Amino acid sequence: MTPRKTSGRTRRSTRVGAQRRRRVAAVRRAFSGHALPLDADGVDRAAALLGTGVAELWAVIGVETTGCGFLPDRRPKILYERHVFSRYTRRRFDARHPDLSGRQPGGYGAGGAAQYERLARAMALDPRAALLATSWGMGQVMGFNAETVGYASAEDMVREMCASESAQVEAMARFIEASGLAGALRNHDWARFAAGYNGPNYRINNYDTRLAAELQYLERGGLPDLTVRAAQMHLIYLGYDPRGVDGIMGRFTRSAMNDFQRERNLHVTEHVDEHTVAALREAVARLAAG
Repeated sequence: MTPRKTSGRTRRSTRVGAQRRRRVAAVRRAFSGHALPLDADGVDRAAALLGTGVAELWAVIGVETTGCGFLPDRRPKILYERHVFSRYTRRRFDARHPDLSGRQPGGYGAGGAAQYERLARAMALDPRAALLATSWGMGQVMGFNAETVGYASAEDMVREMCASESAQVEAMARFIEASGLAGALRNHDWARFAAGYNGPNYRINNYDTRLAAELQYLERGGLPDLTVRAAQMHLIYLGYDPRGVDGIMGRFTRSAMNDFQRERNLHVTEHVDEHTVAALREAVARLAAG
């Protein structure tokens, strides 16, 4: 049988596809860190910096990232902003890559891991501008605000964002304080806070009313339990499904935890005990090590 020839176009397509897969894999490795859950010290430091209550912090976190700073693969939650990339690259990619670079906001695409695919493509064009044009972690702090929140560079900030939620929340608090918004947060002046934190078009996304509603929810239902919340995050990293990260021991969280306990020959419990906490941490540490 005569071998079928492949066209130049097919070879180029295959080569481009392979390059894209390698680029995405490299980005996955680069941004997968320890992904430690928020702890009490992290919450207390941020609240002390702002002179505000813990509930107000959780309200901002809940609106910005639905309560968790990491994806299931232990990378920080991000949002890539094409108009910011366009500004930092002086529009030179607008014509050839309009989905990655343009004067107008929007065109965000799917959330979650899909944002890292966009980031990977932007980094292939201009690595520094891509980091500057991305918002990171629980407070969705923009890369271009790295120096404002106390880091020498966006790279340094992103490294800390990959390490822990406590670093993410501290960066968020530093940005709020540096922007003169701590008073608005303390006084529940949601319109002023939203305009400063989310931007002048905050009403498009009902940012101010969502903050108010989130705070009311927290005041009625109580703050997240940090031990339960950490267990939920660890379970997700390990492939279990507690149905979200909210710090509440509901039936789905208990079911996922009990599955983990059975598989590790641990005592099956109704609540998160110290043996389960230790086993979860050890399992995630092994996963992070490779």
